[in-house]
Amino acid sequence: MELTPSLYGHLRAIAGSYFRAQSSNHTLQPTALVNEAFIKLSGSDAAAFVSREHFVSVAARAMRQILVDHARAKAAAKRGGGIPTQTLTEVQGDGGARIVDLIALDSALNALAELDPRHAQVVELRYFGGLSVPEIAETLEVSVATIERDWKKARAWLVVHLEDIDAS
Repeated sequence: MELTPSLYGHLRAIAGSYFRAQSSNHTLQPTALVNEAFIKLSGSDAAAFVSREHFVSVAARAMRQILVDHARAKAAAKRGGGIPTQTLTEVQGDGGARIVDLIALDSALNALAELDPRHAQVVELRYFGGLSVPEIAETLEVSVATIERDWKKARAWLVVHLEDIDAS
C-alpha cells in the first residue's frame, strides 16, 4: 500500500492528537512520529495490507511502540522523572479528560490483551489508529454493535486498571 497524501494526512492528524497534551518542547514531533512509523513499516510487504484500515491498524501499533520506546528512553535518561503524559479523553467514561502516561497505558493494554485480545485491539485502533467504530468493525470483521460493546467494556476496564496503577 502506498502512503497517499490523504493517508499520510490521516496518520499525521492522529500523531498530532498525541502531542496536544505535551509541552511544546517535546523532543518527538508528530511528523517525526509518522515518518518513524513509516520507516518501521517500509520493510513490510505492501501486498500484506488488505485495506486502508488494516494499514492504519498496523501503523497505529508502530506509533504506539515508538511513543512507548521514546517515553521509556526519556524516563531512563531522567532516572524515572518526567515521564511524558498523554490526555486519554476517550477512556474516561464520563467524557472528561484524563492524564495517563504512555508507559502505564502500554502496560494496561498489554494486560488487557492477555485477558481479551480483541478488546485491546479495539482500544489500539480507536486511540492510536483513530478509526471509527464502523471502521474497526470492518477491520476486525465483526458487527458495529460488537465493537460498541467491546469499546465500552475495554474503557471501563482501563479506567479501573489505570486508577490501580495511579494508586500504586
